[in-house]
Amino acid sequence: MPSTVEETLASLEAHRYIADKGLAVSVFLALKLGRPLLLEGEPGVGKTEIVKVLADMLSTRLIRLQCYEGLDVSNAVYEWDYARQMMQIRLLEASGEREAAKVRHEVFSAEFLLERPLLQALRSVNGKAPVLLIDELDRADEEFEAFLLEFLSDWQITIPEVGTVKAEKPPVVVITSNRTREIHDALKRRCLYFWINYPSFEKEYRIVREKVPGVPEKLARQVVAFVQELRKEDLYKAPGVAETLDWAASLLALDATRLEPGLVEETLGALLKYQDDVIKTKSMAHDLLERAQSNALSPA
Repeated sequence: MPSTVEETLASLEAHRYIADKGLAVSVFLALKLGRPLLLEGEPGVGKTEIVKVLADMLSTRLIRLQCYEGLDVSNAVYEWDYARQMMQIRLLEASGEREAAKVRHEVFSAEFLLERPLLQALRSVNGKAPVLLIDELDRADEEFEAFLLEFLSDWQITIPEVGTVKAEKPPVVVITSNRTREIHDALKRRCLYFWINYPSFEKEYRIVREKVPGVPEKLARQVVAFVQELRKEDLYKAPGVAETLDWAASLLALDATRLEPGLVEETLGALLKYQDDVIKTKSMAHDLLERAQSNALSPA
């Protein structure tokens, strides 16, 4: 585990994650204080990616809980393998076992327990706690958020048929949100908080050069400048860094060395995911390209 902010920043970059110092400070403090880290920001700015990198940095497991509307305990925490339990009950009955307590003890054993991400996160392996990613919490219902608050407070889960499972070492927890709704204040108070902005020109350029090996310098600068100009427009969904990388990789696959109007229009599907945005961008592609080519030479 990094012992300073500078080591954290260097370790992130060594694992090919280009981070601002503010984010490195938040990650360091989350590790040092054992507090969950809540990351918010637009989709595609690197919230999930940093958690993957964090697991690599700590040489531990990454456990991911993808949130969605209707997420409940059976999908997030645990459930019983009912089909195998019924088969076991029939086998016990066939063998002449009738004592209810013994049957109950047999079928509600760990063998039939299906552990979901939150329960898995309480298990250390070789003395190392895992990294738990609770991804897009804003998509889950408020009832699940209330359950999560208790989980983060006690680092334990009670299974009525088995008892209480408590973490030997609390997991490293990172929660992400795209802010489609506000996370409850009570949960926010449990966490350290950081908002990840769209990157500056130079940072996004470094990311492209790092993540898309072989992309020509001129093309990389033009791609980043174009995307940064595009984000200033009123789009349904502005492209994130992930889309910038997809577009750069697509252009590289086409052996492009620079942006040209026809090439831009033909490849917008790698950058934009809504038809209205594609149509709007095509209508102003020439102007955007001129600004991008100018800014690529001398970015603000």
